Amino acid sequence: MGKVLTLGEGMLRFSTSTGKRLSNVEAVSLHYGGGEANVAISLANYGHDTYFASKVPNNSLGEGFKNHLQNFNVNTDVLLRGGKRIGTYYVEVGAGERGAKVLYDREQSSFATMNENEWDSLQIFKDIDFFHISGITPALSSFWRKLTCELLSQAKKAGCKISFDVNYRAKLWTQEEASQMLKEILPLVDYCSLGKLDALYLLGIKPYQGGEDEIAHYYSEIQKKYPNIQVLYATKREVISATFNKLTGVYWHDGEYYESKKYEMKAIVDRIGGGDAFSGAVLHGIIGGGKPQEIIDFGTAAAVLKHTIHGDCNQFSEDEVKEFMTAESGKIMR
Repeated sequence: MGKVLTLGEGMLRFSTSTGKRLSNVEAVSLHYGGGEANVAISLANYGHDTYFASKVPNNSLGEGFKNHLQNFNVNTDVLLRGGKRIGTYYVEVGAGERGAKVLYDREQSSFATMNENEWDSLQIFKDIDFFHISGITPALSSFWRKLTCELLSQAKKAGCKISFDVNYRAKLWTQEEASQMLKEILPLVDYCSLGKLDALYLLGIKPYQGGEDEIAHYYSEIQKKYPNIQVLYATKREVISATFNKLTGVYWHDGEYYESKKYEMKAIVDRIGGGDAFSGAVLHGIIGGGKPQEIIDFGTAAAVLKHTIHGDCNQFSEDEVKEFMTAESGKIMR
């Protein structure tokens, strides 16, 4: 299947229970996560030889994050230790018409304060076939913007296929900053996860005027600007309430547009990490040489399943996702 390396900030998440506000909470639940770590875990669940590169403190929380990865069979040989703290964030769980609220506390974290390429001597791209990173990493600092480009160039020279998830976070940087960074990153990318709003406001793609499918229009225009990008994909989400969403996966390859069936998720347990589960499952299909329709169907099903469990990461195997795809909703699997 090939070796996969993902790189990003490892995080510790604090979540309220339903109906509690962060300003008045007495207790929270804890989960380790981070977008790229979640993708690594998904790929490891599907049987890939997966590595995660980051930096976490040399204390019990850093050890807990390392154990979290190893529990899901992610290799931690390039997980650096040092610095003062692990990046954290707080989630005020939504209910009904009130959406979830996220508060970041990641300044001065071990990863965000890195100021040199500490992997230089480790040859992290040796024997790696696929490298995955997201737009969250270059949003952390001016140094990380520079290092992200350096790492992508190194990966490309080493013969890696590059996977990039735009994952724009308005709380971390501006649209102008992200747009400028994408101009440097996208010429190196083979597989890219981005949606309609990214196309409009970060890439400056002309608005849809009708005709073909709306997302197909944006993907076609993006591929004209960046013909190196082989695959574009995303989810279309309709938010009815905090616990009722409708989800459809979309996929663009070789000038052809593919779409999954629409899932109605009427009892969402935890939405966070759904996009990472989707990306991990799509990459699994790409790495395995799957057909486009099969890839997007599997990816969307994996994302839907993630919404049924607490925590940031996907906890389902390939067989479980496929079983879910063929089973009646909610049916007991004996």
